[in-house]
Amino acid sequence: MIPQSFIQDLLGRVDIVDVIEAAVPLKRAGSNLVACCPFHNEKSPSFTVSPTKQFYHCFGCGAHGTAISFLMEHHGMGFIDAVRELATRVGMAVPEMERSEAQEAAARAAPALTELLAKAAKFYKDQLKRSEAAVNYLKNRGLTGEIAARFGLGYAPEGWQNLAAVFGDYNSPQLVEAGLVIANDEGRRYDRFRDRIMFPIVNQRGDIIGFGGRVLGAGEPKYLNSPETPVFEKGRELYGLFQARQAIRKENRIIVVEGYMDVVALAQHGVGNAVATLGTATTPTHLQKLLRQTDRITFCFDGDAAGRRAAWRALEVSLESMVDGKQVQFLFLPEKDDPDSFVRAQGAEAFGRLVAEAEPLSHFMLRELQSRVDMETPEGKAAFLKEGEALTAKITARNLGRTMRDAVARAAGMAPAAAPAQYERNWRSRQEAPQRPSPRRAAGASLEQVVLLALVGRPELYASAAHGADLAPQTGLWPTIRTIASLLEAGELAVGSAAIFQYMEDNSLGELAANLQRWLLDLGDDHDFAAEMQGAVARLEEQQRRARWQEAARGAKSVGDLSEEARELIAGAGRP
Repeated sequence: MIPQSFIQDLLGRVDIVDVIEAAVPLKRAGSNLVACCPFHNEKSPSFTVSPTKQFYHCFGCGAHGTAISFLMEHHGMGFIDAVRELATRVGMAVPEMERSEAQEAAARAAPALTELLAKAAKFYKDQLKRSEAAVNYLKNRGLTGEIAARFGLGYAPEGWQNLAAVFGDYNSPQLVEAGLVIANDEGRRYDRFRDRIMFPIVNQRGDIIGFGGRVLGAGEPKYLNSPETPVFEKGRELYGLFQARQAIRKENRIIVVEGYMDVVALAQHGVGNAVATLGTATTPTHLQKLLRQTDRITFCFDGDAAGRRAAWRALEVSLESMVDGKQVQFLFLPEKDDPDSFVRAQGAEAFGRLVAEAEPLSHFMLRELQSRVDMETPEGKAAFLKEGEALTAKITARNLGRTMRDAVARAAGMAPAAAPAQYERNWRSRQEAPQRPSPRRAAGASLEQVVLLALVGRPELYASAAHGADLAPQTGLWPTIRTIASLLEAGELAVGSAAIFQYMEDNSLGELAANLQRWLLDLGDDHDFAAEMQGAVARLEEQQRRARWQEAARGAKSVGDLSEEARELIAGAGRP
């Protein structure tokens, strides 16, 4: 483990401008620097770097983060590799964390979920070596020990409570929270995964966040996934993305398949740029994450009806996420084949030819729409045009939207016409200058937003932020504000914006960090955050005083009935 204090010190010494400028040419724009975003194609620069706050933010695609995040997103590094790279640049040696006996005891009593999952993964990996049946299963699927080690494959043995031998407290609620153990209504506990080949799911930092388990025999379900947990959200993660980083950069293409074994089998045959969704349909978050990694995405589905339905869902999501210059394609395998069976039978070259001939998104959309109606009749063409117009209106990429609209018209035997005014307004509002909040946005924000924004803008105001959080109800953003202020006060976070943003990224608060960064850029470095904080805290104090007065005056029918406390409150500040 790398100590958090070291990461904070590192962010204080690294200049994010130097890190980004080594990969992206930056131009001065006032107190910030700008460039065309390296994560999506654009003509006008919307990628902004703040030298004073040490973060980057793209108003176009939403990419954001610190120097560590940039190395992870742009160069495909894991978290530890990114930290080591930055440390090398500034001449720092990365230490390993040494825990005291008290810290070790605390860690054993309340380990992080990712630590629990890593410990379980090691157990499953050790069990694989001991199970002849599991090893033979993988060998029969054509997998070598090298590829099994690369993906950390393991085996959950038969039995109800094998993990009891791994974790000292099998009754720990964190085992349930991590998705490793199930507690039924009668209070009985048992391992979630039993007699299954285990596929660890790894996030972009290299942390194990969940598992997929493939049953060895004929049991159901065939594949069992970890449940949603504080560290694992199926709609945001992609299996194999961490392992595929180098191959994706080399090929500038990501192949999206449907199953764990498809990813591993393709990697076994040299196709290392495949990833899989985790038992869910493709989501907008998946698309945004993929488009930041590559210019070309090929969805690979089975050729049956279920595969085509899944492909259509992926197309609908892609329309709203596409940017000009990116490509999305669709590949349908022969019936009764999936990527695993196809590559084992036909080889990587044959699979590569299919990928090269994959159908562009535009062709797939038009062909699918035409198959649903009778294009020989006016009624059929009208239905085709109606659905085609509704789909093209979703396209956020301006040039692709125009060409797709023309293609729909031509497919119906009509000359391309001017776009309906409503569609043109939609495209113009979404695709011209990125929409930014008003520079005075903070003035109209909620109290908790004002306090948090002032805290990240001026981290040295942590004492005022903590006082405000103490006065506020412990709901919404207030617990987050209190935690960050406490960490700053205790010296566990460096007093700087980058340190706070890195903390947010590490604690699944990335979307909140992005919103705050956008506000900071629009407000500018000369914004008076101290006055914002002072005003917000004064309002919180007034709210608390009013609440105390109302509580003290409750039940009084006249001034004479007021309690002494209520009289003092009125005398001190006037009746609210």
